[in-house]
Order: sequence, then C-alpha cells, then structure tokens
Amino acid sequence: MGLTITQVDAFTETPFAGNPAAVCLLPAPRDEGWMQSVAREMNLSETAFLVRQADGSALRDEGWMQSVAREMNLSETAFLVRQADGFALRWFTPAVEVKSGLLTGDRAGEWIELDFPAKREEPAPAPAGLAEALGTAAKYVGKNQFDYLVEVDSEETVRRLAPNHTMLAALPVRGVIVTSRADSGGYDFVSRFFAPGSGIAEDPVTGSAHCALGPFWQARLGKSDLLAYQASPRGGIVRVRVVGDRVKLGGKAVTVLRGELIAS
Repeated sequence: MGLTITQVDAFTETPFAGNPAAVCLLPAPRDEGWMQSVAREMNLSETAFLVRQADGSALRDEGWMQSVAREMNLSETAFLVRQADGFALRWFTPAVEVKSGLLTGDRAGEWIELDFPAKREEPAPAPAGLAEALGTAAKYVGKNQFDYLVEVDSEETVRRLAPNHTMLAALPVRGVIVTSRADSGGYDFVSRFFAPGSGIAEDPVTGSAHCALGPFWQARLGKSDLLAYQASPRGGIVRVRVVGDRVKLGGKAVTVLRGELIAS
C-alpha cells in the first residue's frame, strides 16, 4: 500500500503560483535518509512528512527543504499546505510540532492564518558588496537573526532586481529580504527573498521573511493589518497582522496534484 502525497501551491488562490510544497502523512516515523531522498525526488522548496502524536493532539512535521536537504525550522508553507488539504482529507488538527516548536493556525473563510513570533530587524551597516550584489542602492539596511532586510526606493526597483547570486551567497546570513512600499494592486508593501547561500536563488513566497517585514512596515505605515505581495516570478499574497510580539500570517492555498508514493 502506497502513501498519499499531495502538492499544494501556498499563499495563492491561483494554480501554478505561490509557493509549491508537498505533504505526506506517515503512519509512523521514517528515517531521515528516506525523507531526504523523497524531498529530492519531489524537487520542491519544501516537503513535509507528518506523523500524528501519540495523544492525537498534534502532528509532528519532519519537514525537509529539497535544495540542500536542510531541516526546516520555520515550516510555514508546509503547514499551510497541510491545513489547506487537511480539511478535505478530514485529518486536520490546528497544531503542528516543527523543529522550532509548536506551530498553530486557524482557518477564517478561505484564509488560513498561522501564528509566529515576530523576527524584528535592527539597523545594521550594509555589508561590503551588498549594493553591487543587488544592483541597486539601499534606503535602509537592517538585520535579524536570519537575514538582512533591505528597503529600496520603489516597487519597480523590487520587481526589476536581477541580483548577483554568487555575491549574495558570500554574505554571512540565511538570505536577503528586499522590500519597498507598494504602489499597485491594493498592497501595502512588496518584497522578494534571495537565499543563494542556503541553496535557494529566490524563494517564491517566504512566510518567515514576513515575520520581519510585518513589524518593519507596521512602524513605517502606522497600521498593524497589512496586505503584502511577494514579487517573485511565481508571485504570492500574504496577509500580515502584527499583534504585540507575534505576527499572524494569512494565506490561501490551491491543491494541484495528489498521487501515491509507492517507493519505500
């Protein structure tokens, strides 16, 4: 008997957009080598392997990033995938234990909202070569425990970026968030996320980056409820609510594929 594996496009309501990820519900834990092999075979940003806890209160997410088979610490896309598909499969529970702790979420109509700690940035000097790597000047540079956050002058600049990934990969961070105020589509801000040093040239939609972007734009725009667009080639929409030291990320998701994993 094979295992059902589902592919869902997260942070979008349009197929073939947003962040593609796979989820596989396991009857029992599997070894890490097998999970890495499946993740490489799926060739997606994330593949989540879910195992129900003994008391039935939550699912454990043994998630893996495909690119370099790194374990996921913030597994927002895989959890959104699991929630979106879980209602139809009737194995939804509102909590998943991920590497960084218990991740919870709620469903509100067509939106699924996930609850994360804020990852506020602090002003930081621009590292050598940042402007050259991005191909544009920065209005502001900040840094948190994961990434540099770079504000640029316009949405057009964000959308037209063609960075030097080799130079970006040399920076001593997970990735670089580039953002500006939005001037189209009813959005509050736009962003892109580059992490070549972590094996991802550009992430389609990055929930964890919005844990920094939410507080950043809250301070600048004077509002706590924000609508964001990640202007990657696939594009994605994130609803952001800043609540104290938490950031609530809302998204929609579309199931695009369901199949049977028969290799063991």
